[in-house]
Amino acid sequence: MRTGLCTDERFRAHRAPREHPERPERAAAIDRALDDSGLRPLCVKLDARPATREELLGAHSATYLDALESTVAKGGSGWLDPDTFYSDGTWQAALLAAGATVDLALKVASGDLDNGAAFVRPPGHHATRDRAMGFCLLNNVAIGAARLHALGKRVAIFDWDVHHGNGTEAIFDEEPDVLYCSTHEWPQYPGTGLADYTGSGRGIGATVNVPLARGTRPDAFLVAYRARILPAIEAFKPDVILVSAGFDGHADDPLGGLKLEDETYAIMTRDMLALCPRVAVVLEGGYDLDALGRSSLRVLETLVGDA
Repeated sequence: MRTGLCTDERFRAHRAPREHPERPERAAAIDRALDDSGLRPLCVKLDARPATREELLGAHSATYLDALESTVAKGGSGWLDPDTFYSDGTWQAALLAAGATVDLALKVASGDLDNGAAFVRPPGHHATRDRAMGFCLLNNVAIGAARLHALGKRVAIFDWDVHHGNGTEAIFDEEPDVLYCSTHEWPQYPGTGLADYTGSGRGIGATVNVPLARGTRPDAFLVAYRARILPAIEAFKPDVILVSAGFDGHADDPLGGLKLEDETYAIMTRDMLALCPRVAVVLEGGYDLDALGRSSLRVLETLVGDA
């Protein structure tokens, strides 16, 4: 019974040209929390490796990847939109984040691992098939889910970031065998994720959005999410659950307005494990360093405790 863990100092090489909430210190804060906890020896260390072009094409268009490579891979620094930056270390970090997510997803799905967590950056859930946005360049969870789907797996994605994962939702909008579920603050960036949107075409019914008002506290949050998302995942009967784990819904976070606590994330992780033991958690947002470190640690402790 084993829990995988991926962290990598190379994720810190993605640096903004000026002050920015999505900063290398986020990865350092999680590393400190893990080191202080003594939890690392109880996990299987996973080394990050770059995602392949074939893996990236599962979620992104060739035209978009060519444009990213011509702009970001050549080095230097700049902005892809007002929120989304790149630097000399960005392309390597983005490829490593996507590759780590794919490897974790595959190992959990195959049973090589029971569950696991990849604390990667840059985050991914706002990146669409052909656009970088919201701090995100490559959609890590979508790339991992696409790889599992190509192998015939039924994949449920639960996105608990405070912001709606518009990119992930759009990539699987018409896919009935990938379930996308999201809790998020409303109204909030990026303005998507209405409760009555359930997908399109063949994918109608495979999207579940639970928008929540600013100031929602843990008890009300858990009631709302358990009323709609847990039954949807249970009915879907996934082979694997991928969690887009943003911790910016925490009460201490500067970018979100929800009032969640460290333990809220542990409770949701426990709920996911009860639905399906094959759970892979992938970092998205979370910008208060102390809350990010504590909440990430509680999630990993829950995964290890279950395994």
